[in-house]
Amino acid sequence: MRTHKIAAIPGDGIGQEVIPAGLEVLRALTERAGDFQLDVQEFPWGSDFYRATGRMMPEDGLKTLEGFDAIYFGAVGDPHLPDSLTLWGLRLNICQGFDQYANIRPTRVLPGLESPLRHLAPGGLDWVIVRENSEGEYAGHGGRAHRGHAIEIATETSIFTRVGVERIMRTAFRIAQSRPRKLLTVVTKSNAQRHGMVFWDEIAAEVAKDFPDVTMEKELVDAMAARMVRKPASIDTVVATNLHADILSDLAGALAGSLGVAPTANLDPSRHRPSMFEPIHGSAFDITGKGIANPIATFWTACMMLEHLGEKPAAARLMRAIEMATAKGVLTPDLGGTATTKDVTAAVVEAIRADNQ
Repeated sequence: MRTHKIAAIPGDGIGQEVIPAGLEVLRALTERAGDFQLDVQEFPWGSDFYRATGRMMPEDGLKTLEGFDAIYFGAVGDPHLPDSLTLWGLRLNICQGFDQYANIRPTRVLPGLESPLRHLAPGGLDWVIVRENSEGEYAGHGGRAHRGHAIEIATETSIFTRVGVERIMRTAFRIAQSRPRKLLTVVTKSNAQRHGMVFWDEIAAEVAKDFPDVTMEKELVDAMAARMVRKPASIDTVVATNLHADILSDLAGALAGSLGVAPTANLDPSRHRPSMFEPIHGSAFDITGKGIANPIATFWTACMMLEHLGEKPAAARLMRAIEMATAKGVLTPDLGGTATTKDVTAAVVEAIRADNQ
């Protein structure tokens, strides 16, 4: 029997509710499949760990994670701690430490869900947003000087390397090539940012020569935000910088019904190190402990993890189960329903067990 080692890190807030729900669904899935198993080890890293130890994760945390096939991550962030501390101490520490440079965010409207876009036709929103995940605006390069004085200064420098831009472009072109429309939109702000963004555009044009079957177009990020709302059917695969794709993908999740259904994969496409899979929604402390956190994003994220591990039939079965649950109207309050986290989990588990495909 095939065995995959999974490191589960629930993290903060509702991460501690949706990751257990995800693991429950994955157990039902492995029982139903019968030909593979998941060896899961859970790590209590996050803000509570920081309060106890002074670190978001142990100093040798990355070395510990190296032996796993994938990381199943919940959320990070605590209202009583600086976001810069929590994010850089855990999530970005893992992403950058393992060079998980490709952040993949699929978006579509699931059965039974309603987009805030009026008159959206079925299938009218079906996107994959590819986010550069290792440098750009989140490179962490900059500093502060003259603190507390009138001349205080803060700098934040975006870093764009040829290697970094080219590899995310190739990843995006390959994804676009694998989809029926073979359309890739390269998003920048090269009209105003004439160095890094022009560099981004130039490398996109170079890489495009190796993918003649893919139609490449360019769009400015502000125009792209408007286009996502006004002409969603015109979009298929999108590639953008760390900051731009972060913002656009949150908009995409909202247009699909809720951030509670939006999944993410942080990939090292070389597979030299484990990749990390997480829902987009964050720690959501406003609903933590209420039992109403939407686990759909975490389940869809598990589909992406299973595909990465080579378990495509199981991933497809889980996606069918998710769609059966949403189609039946088993929806949490963020989607206009009254279901709890446990209700949605139970509905997906039931659908997995009933699936005869």
